[in-house]
Amino acid sequence: MSVSTRVDLALLGVRGRPPVTRTAGAGPSDDGHLVIDGLNAAIPRNPLSPYVFDGDRVLLDGVDTGLDVEAVDRPRFYDLTTHDGVRYEKLAKLHGRDVLATTVVQTCIRYDADQRCRFCSIEESLRSGATVAVKKPAELAEVAEAAVRLDGVRQMVMTTGTSAGRDRGARHLARCVAAVRAAVPDLPIQVQCEPPADLATITELYDAGARSIGIHVESLDDDVRRRWMPGKSTVPLDEYRTAWREAVRVFGRNQVSTYLLIGLGEDPDDVVDGARELIDMGVYPFVVPFRPHPGTLAVDVDSARAPDPAVVEKVSRRVAEHLQLAGMAGADQNAGCAACGACSVLQNVGG
Repeated sequence: MSVSTRVDLALLGVRGRPPVTRTAGAGPSDDGHLVIDGLNAAIPRNPLSPYVFDGDRVLLDGVDTGLDVEAVDRPRFYDLTTHDGVRYEKLAKLHGRDVLATTVVQTCIRYDADQRCRFCSIEESLRSGATVAVKKPAELAEVAEAAVRLDGVRQMVMTTGTSAGRDRGARHLARCVAAVRAAVPDLPIQVQCEPPADLATITELYDAGARSIGIHVESLDDDVRRRWMPGKSTVPLDEYRTAWREAVRVFGRNQVSTYLLIGLGEDPDDVVDGARELIDMGVYPFVVPFRPHPGTLAVDVDSARAPDPAVVEKVSRRVAEHLQLAGMAGADQNAGCAACGACSVLQNVGG
């Protein structure tokens, strides 16, 4: 598959409805999950896209693109419920072909309009009734065991909305990790949170059984952060850098990652320079195109648009080159977004 086609799909999306889809939530949403040329691909669902998924193929203006496309089957664990009657699908979702993902707390102290990240819709899935506000550790353990046994899940991602505590939600993550690892000892887990004020919390996450961690900044430009992430931007970049260094010490090189979004108005050269700084620290920069989706302020208020595909491809290639020179690859992470790779094109270009 040409990288330019993969970039187009990431930005323009497809018409059609793959069996596994996701709408609203903490990260890239309103997407369908496919395997394209052997790699996970989270493709936006867009009724205006020139690309069509017909169940077996991706067509462009009615012509088969020739891509090797495999739909991810609806997992069997979705049909189960907990002892308390909660549907498993409300507790965790399948991402890609073998990643179990959950937001352990579906609310965020930064969700007021003047604080909210403009690309985030973490509370919209809660308002629609698609999930529950707080996932209990025992429930997640139950779901994870079923997902591994019935659907061959091979890794798990746990993220959280930010809490008001000094741990910023990390300690509930640790409780959930410990419960899942007790039920499924060999399941690799990545946790995702803001930098905890108490750095010892990072060790608590590792001791609970997490083996990768994402501490997501989205941009290293303070002007961009204030515009797009007014709440998160109150956490200084120096706190992120301190947390990343401590996380690398605890989890190891290339087991720590952060999102960098292309398309927030930052100079592409600055995005690449920031990625190099992260790589030098041992942090994997998961470079992802900004993808506007309904339910976010970026779309509903700003009418924001996706970035230029040529810029996405160029930045991704340049970052992948630096990753290769450093001997870092997303596929080498134990678990998490970079290990899955579906929301980025980095794995397509060797990152």
